[in-house]
Amino acid sequence: MFIFFLLSIPSGRKGLEQRTFQDDERIATLEQQLAEAQLIAEDSDRKYDEVARRIAIMEVDLERAEDRAEAAEAKTLELEEELKVVGNNMKSLENSEQEAIQREESYEEQIRDLTTRLKDAEQRADLAERTMAKLQKEVDRLEGNIR
Repeated sequence: MFIFFLLSIPSGRKGLEQRTFQDDERIATLEQQLAEAQLIAEDSDRKYDEVARRIAIMEVDLERAEDRAEAAEAKTLELEEELKVVGNNMKSLENSEQEAIQREESYEEQIRDLTTRLKDAEQRADLAERTMAKLQKEVDRLEGNIR
């Protein structure tokens, strides 16, 4: 049995060497895979950091855009209210203008009426003056005849 043991030692040793070689290859493969996994993890971390940075920038941009949108909406409401006021003022001015036009037309009618009445009065005054002058002449003539 001892001989068998001695004979089996080289073959056992050879088996151990082969096993050690396989283990070394396996370790090298695992170390290579570990290095690749670390590179992939580092690349993923870099990509994550870049995406996180972009997201942070986009969140800031979004917040600014939302603030601008709120300000624009407030300005829109303010301008709409101002537009309503201006519209009401315009309607009021249009009504005032219409009333002024009606008053102007009424005044023009009154002017025409008064002008006609003035002409009639002037004609009557001229006629009355002529009549008075005739009557005065007649009175003077009659007084002259009486004396």
